[in-house]
Amino acid sequence: MKKLLIIGYVWPEPNSSAAGSRMMQLIHFFQSQHYQITFASPAQQTEHMVDLTTLNIAVENIQLNCTSFDDFIAELQPSAVMFDRFMMEEQFGWRVSEQCPKAIKILDTEDLFSLRNARHQAYKQKLAMTEDDLLTSEMAKREVASIFRSDVSLMISKVEVELLHRLFKVDKGLIHYCPFMLSQAQLTQQNPTYQQRNDFMVIGNFRHAPNWDAVLWLKQQIWPLIRKQLPSVKLNVYGAYPPPKATDLHDEKSGFLVKGWVDDAVLAMQNAKVCLAPLRFGAGIKGKLAEAMYCQTPSVTTDIGIESMQTELAWPGTVANDPQAIADAAVKLYQDQHAWQAASDLGQQNAQLMYQQKAILAKLADCLTELEANIEQHRKANFIGGMLNHHHHKSTQYMAQWIDVKTQLKALTEGESE
Repeated sequence: MKKLLIIGYVWPEPNSSAAGSRMMQLIHFFQSQHYQITFASPAQQTEHMVDLTTLNIAVENIQLNCTSFDDFIAELQPSAVMFDRFMMEEQFGWRVSEQCPKAIKILDTEDLFSLRNARHQAYKQKLAMTEDDLLTSEMAKREVASIFRSDVSLMISKVEVELLHRLFKVDKGLIHYCPFMLSQAQLTQQNPTYQQRNDFMVIGNFRHAPNWDAVLWLKQQIWPLIRKQLPSVKLNVYGAYPPPKATDLHDEKSGFLVKGWVDDAVLAMQNAKVCLAPLRFGAGIKGKLAEAMYCQTPSVTTDIGIESMQTELAWPGTVANDPQAIADAAVKLYQDQHAWQAASDLGQQNAQLMYQQKAILAKLADCLTELEANIEQHRKANFIGGMLNHHHHKSTQYMAQWIDVKTQLKALTEGESE
């Protein structure tokens, strides 16, 4: 049986974030391909993480900059390793290559982290991000280097695929477009009608900066404009890990209800009449908007929100970028049943065009089969990746060895002093 090691930046929480949902989609895919899976992470385990052992997945806690990982992976000998975001490839990629040189190295980017960060920095400075910001970004250099060092990188956004090809000259053979994957049951599910729904909702993990900014923008500028026109409606604010600064925004009088964690995000989305997603920066594609589509909940979002989520059909709701336009669009969808129904129908149609699980998984399976059959030639053709692997592995190796020795010496010294 083939073995897959997933090195997670965090433990998967599908009810907390789109990244967690996507990780579980990939896990189910690899299980369907008859991989025996081990999930390892240096992160602390959390209350909302999936119990992977119930899915027959082995779980391992690993340490950064520690030779114990070498012993662990040398014994496991996986045929493929998937890094959850580029930081895990930076930390463990050279160790994987050293102990398991034949293992296929897959990078799951979730979104292009450097793009999201550059947009965030530009937003804080009240500037528009330029491509020069990316070209001079240390984070972009690290992330793109990680993409070159990997055998294939899974990209969730077509915009980011094009950016990597055009701006960073990443060969198409190193990138595989793999968006959200929705089952036929999800894409054709029966959803509540206009009359059966009430109120607005916004959802997103509060640890994700774009989500917190959206909630704050809603509270300070957008929601008062909506309530002025609809004085009795409520906004339910959902999301994992709300900090005190978020829960402090809760206000019964104005209908701004910070509810935090929700056990069933799909049910919450189905019960809402309109989903609000006023995102001012970010990257990738948005799980909340894909969910709104297949739940047939019209959404009001921004240009950032719809990036790489458009089809030839109209957006299933409204796209606006200033508070008054967002508020007016939200009110119209809420009050006008005809406009609401048209957007609701478009949601399911758009989702079916973009996120058919069967077709996406078939292409991913073909990609991995071709890699397995031609891995040596594939790597020979990726000279830049080979060069970066050589230099990065050496520099990271020496730094990691220095940290490991330092840690051992500290432990010995403390032991002697007791």
